[in-house]
Amino acid sequence: MAHIQFQGVQRVFEQNGQRFVALQDIDLVVQDREFVAIVGPSGCGKTTCMRMAAGLEHPTGGQVRVGSEIVTRPGPDRAVVFQQFALFPWKTVWDNIDFGLKSLDVDAAERRRRIEQYIALMGLNGYEHAFPHQLSGGMQQRVAIARAYVLDPQVLLMDEPFGALDAQTRVVMQEELVRLARKNPRTVLFITHAVEEAVYLADRIVVMSRRPGTVREIIDVKTVREADDWDSHTRIEDVMDLPSFIHLRTHVWKLLRDQQGGDAH
Repeated sequence: MAHIQFQGVQRVFEQNGQRFVALQDIDLVVQDREFVAIVGPSGCGKTTCMRMAAGLEHPTGGQVRVGSEIVTRPGPDRAVVFQQFALFPWKTVWDNIDFGLKSLDVDAAERRRRIEQYIALMGLNGYEHAFPHQLSGGMQQRVAIARAYVLDPQVLLMDEPFGALDAQTRVVMQEELVRLARKNPRTVLFITHAVEEAVYLADRIVVMSRRPGTVREIIDVKTVREADDWDSHTRIEDVMDLPSFIHLRTHVWKLLRDQQGGDAH
């Protein structure tokens, strides 16, 4: 079971000699192959949650588990996609995607099979030998997502992955991620400031309070999505016009309305 579990998690930071609580009493389970988005005001600890699941930060209190193991460091069972594409500029698309596989000692034939699969899935055919500077922002993020998926991780952790993209490219990438998530589901923890993005992508949305960040409400999107068959619509704008989508979006915005403030973390 590749689930993520936060158990009584607290995170305290010290800054300029001052101590402040970023996260308080976080209890959350992301089920196996579930796509969960976290939204909340700046400073509520969204990214800190993701970084603790990745093993890049550690809770001050409580614990974070992936499967049966307490997270103490990064591991090959988890892949991270950041807002900044973080590609190796001196490597081609193919070599960027191949990098992690080589570090895991995957044999050459299997590496080729996986790379070709995700190049096709992410619409990168014809760009295998291009370098990052020759690609648009959207294409670079496709490479970053392919590089994460190709490792066959149990858990995918995504921190504002489309935040640096222009509005039109962001919509295209959201549609691509929905297609990929339905075709090849993973356990996903997705951090975003964009309410519409969270409603469109997620099975459940975790709405956090202002700092100290706590779980204010968890909203079930999947049941609504399946009841209204959102996936039968190929364009995001068609989904966003549905009354059920508008209702969920409005509900999330109401929860956030009184939660603004704090310093970003």
